[in-house]
Amino acid sequence: MDSFRTAEDIAAVKELLGISSDEFAKKIGVSRVTLSKWLTGKSEISEINTTAFYDFAFNAGIRLNKIKEQLYKEELSEKGHVALFHGSKNGIEGKIELTKSKKSNDFGAGFYCGENLEQSAMFVAGFPDSSLYIFDFDTKGLKRRVFGVSNEWMLAIAYFRNRLGGFASSKIIRSLLDSINDADYIVAPIADNRMFEIIDSFIDGEITDQQCMHSLSATNLGNQYVLVSEKALEQLTMLEKCFLAQPEKEFYLDSRKESVGINLDKVRMARRQYRGKGKYIEELLK
Repeated sequence: MDSFRTAEDIAAVKELLGISSDEFAKKIGVSRVTLSKWLTGKSEISEINTTAFYDFAFNAGIRLNKIKEQLYKEELSEKGHVALFHGSKNGIEGKIELTKSKKSNDFGAGFYCGENLEQSAMFVAGFPDSSLYIFDFDTKGLKRRVFGVSNEWMLAIAYFRNRLGGFASSKIIRSLLDSINDADYIVAPIADNRMFEIIDSFIDGEITDQQCMHSLSATNLGNQYVLVSEKALEQLTMLEKCFLAQPEKEFYLDSRKESVGINLDKVRMARRQYRGKGKYIEELLK
């Protein structure tokens, strides 16, 4: 169970709270002797105690994972590297392989990571055994393809999600795919189910590209890094597996729900404000 750095985290939380070993042991429901054995590595920490500790830490106001995010970002930035975050429903088993990824993901088969902890945790917070991984990504010597919220990004998502239909063989799409296939990794906005619905409206000819782009901007979740070559994977190093406590998961889910309502209003306003402006997909890909 304890693939997490639980003993280190216990020592850190105890110090952050500034309390004695006796008091801390009582708060997490164990004896001082048990606590001492954990901290010295003489005893393994059970699954129940691991869960109880991380729940306690979060409820005590200690945002361990956010602290780790900030420290790793600072450390890796000094090296010219990028800190990446990956949320997993059941954990990562064995070597990371591109072949394990679905071809129908945003940019096809690849290893998908977020640029910050919360956006990655948010997608797996609803699963009981989910956890979060922090990686060191050395981009030196790698080719990248960067997307903003643009026509190219919308069309790429639609292509890999098998939504383009008869437009999939157009000259614009072929050129776009060439630029993606030449990259080792892709940096692009994260797309979720709400975004897919908006993109579907564009593909179905219900809204223009301008309406679509401004609607998508309203739901922006930040950027994702998609590693699409073996060379990119070789320059990715796992730094830590982080425990997601239940109250922390609930915090992320509540935060997501709150933003959804606001973003839906922004989407409606964007569709209204840009109605009739821009091009429909048939005009764009003719």
